[in-house]
Amino acid sequence: MSLPQVRLFVLNGANTNLYGLDPTGPYGALTLDDIAQDCGARAQALGATVDFRQTNHEGVLVDWIQEARTAADGIVINAGSLSYTSIALLDALAAVARPAIQVHVSNVFQREAFRHHAPLAAAVTGCIVGLGPEGYGVAVEALVAHIRRIQ
Repeated sequence: MSLPQVRLFVLNGANTNLYGLDPTGPYGALTLDDIAQDCGARAQALGATVDFRQTNHEGVLVDWIQEARTAADGIVINAGSLSYTSIALLDALAAVARPAIQVHVSNVFQREAFRHHAPLAAAVTGCIVGLGPEGYGVAVEALVAHIRRIQ
């Protein structure tokens, strides 16, 4: 018996398009395109698909989260700096009721104090923090496993 294909949205927010520009910075040398390729390969190996997107605009992220209600089985989200400020993203994640994993590439608890509060965590299934770009792949694998477990 083959497993049904799992469809994931991997959503990226403000400033994540700048990954890779400063290899010595907290985000390393990998670009968002590199991360997208890795997520796609990991998903394919698990019989899943990934729709990988990036925007710097909060409203676009809200639209994509709402779209996931009918177009995806789960969401991996790295909202970038919007992670700390967006009630709109929190409300959208809660409203669509899809399994979701929030990714923070850096360990936000080792950074500035304002980053220690993660409002989106209240609306997601889990959070992956501080694993660098590898956190995305871990999130894809964990979310596929979680969705298959609850289907």
